[in-house]
Amino acid sequence: MGNFYPRDISRDHFRQASPHPSQCQSSANKIVDQCEKLQLQSATITKYVAEVLPGKNQSTLSAASWARETVIQRLIFVRNVCENEEQRLLEKVHTEEERTHQSILTQRAHWTESLQKLATLRTYLVDMITNLDDRGLVHAEQEIFERTEAAEGILEPQESEKLNFNQKCVQSPLLHRLWASAVLCCTTGSEEICVDEKTISPRLALSEDKKTLTFSPKAKTYPACPDRFDHWPNALAAKAFHKGIHAWRVSVEKSCAYKLGVSYGSLQRKGSGDEARLGYNSCSWVFSRYDKEFTFSHDSQHQTVELIKCPMQIGVLVDFDGGEVLFYDPNSCIILHSHRETFTEPIYPVLAVADQSISLVQ
Repeated sequence: MGNFYPRDISRDHFRQASPHPSQCQSSANKIVDQCEKLQLQSATITKYVAEVLPGKNQSTLSAASWARETVIQRLIFVRNVCENEEQRLLEKVHTEEERTHQSILTQRAHWTESLQKLATLRTYLVDMITNLDDRGLVHAEQEIFERTEAAEGILEPQESEKLNFNQKCVQSPLLHRLWASAVLCCTTGSEEICVDEKTISPRLALSEDKKTLTFSPKAKTYPACPDRFDHWPNALAAKAFHKGIHAWRVSVEKSCAYKLGVSYGSLQRKGSGDEARLGYNSCSWVFSRYDKEFTFSHDSQHQTVELIKCPMQIGVLVDFDGGEVLFYDPNSCIILHSHRETFTEPIYPVLAVADQSISLVQ
């Protein structure tokens, strides 16, 4: 067999040289240093497991106990407040009911007595005509006059608020806010509401999910439709409500000019007159913003709403049967405005925007 290695390279060249003593010492020192680091690391972990974790566990138990107690105590407080408010309001209802009943009884007694007086007078007059001749009637004229004059003092019954139960006796800011919060902030109180694209003004653009309305300075071209608003930047929801309690929220943080609320389906759609302008007719109830001014409007009656800050969202709550529409700030739990109304037609959520965009919040 021939020589595997080239002539100028010997086999000794490939043999590993023995390490120098100083190199051995350096390697040993590195291993010792590594062992010390591992020992320190183990000590740190051992201390963490032995001291820190038990402390964290105890801290967690204490924090959970405090949180649990806080929830219980606060709910007990709220429950007590609600029970006290319930008792107070029920007492007011009972008092108002008793007052109304007493007024009715008083009126009944008064008019029963008046009927008896009128019947007695009528019997007297019939007797005079039947039993007296002309001379006798002349002699009895003064007596007849006095009796009939007394009867003329009996006036006809007039409608009186004293005979009606006063619903204001149950007005309670606390109950109002709790009720609005429960309806607007709980998932069961939210409504799936979409804008009816057939109603949107040419000044509006509707998002694909039919939740966002964006103002367009340049009028868009939409198919002609009798339901479409052709002047004011309005739009109606697709679904109407004819009974029950309904609530929805609208994100308004991007806009400085908008209106939102409810309207009848009979709201005028065409033209620039007040009949189609939200809040300027008897068919619409809206909360509006223009720059920094906030207003509730209905039938050309405008009430200024004083707000410390501009709301990011506005909740709308409608109690169709109870006859109330309420506007609410879900973030601060503040009722912005409430209005009582007897609704005579199904009502639609209504929106309008003249700056940027507003969106229905699911």
